[in-house]
Amino acid sequence: MTDLKLLALDADDLSIISAHMQDAVFKVGDLSFSARSGLFSLAANRFVWEKAARASKSFERRRAALSFKRVEAVRSIGFDRSKADEVMSLLAIRYLPKGEGPDGVVELLLAGGGTIALEVECIEAQLADTGGAWETTTRPEHEAG
Repeated sequence: MTDLKLLALDADDLSIISAHMQDAVFKVGDLSFSARSGLFSLAANRFVWEKAARASKSFERRRAALSFKRVEAVRSIGFDRSKADEVMSLLAIRYLPKGEGPDGVVELLLAGGGTIALEVECIEAQLADTGGAWETTTRPEHEAG
């Protein structure tokens, strides 16, 4: 399988990235924001959902980089940013427009109720696999809400 490379420029594109990043795990220390360049990024181990439907006894995770450009500010709630080794699980990414324009808030919703909110001028996100795949026997499970 070739490495995944996706670009999101609107809410529909972002929902596709969200689906591919569902159940990705990362450490708090893997979050990065440069106010000067307006770049927010995170390195994560994503669960390979696109292959999971075909697998029965084993699954895959891949190292991936998710970045957002044109970020004006970052807020986080529900976890301690000083605990660099704390492992977080990403459940979904959603976009909340502020009005008629392209600006809004991109929310990274985390297991346990945490959220990372990115104030953006517009949606400009990239997801790319950055390393090889490895096998896992555990498939993420979610309770029906």
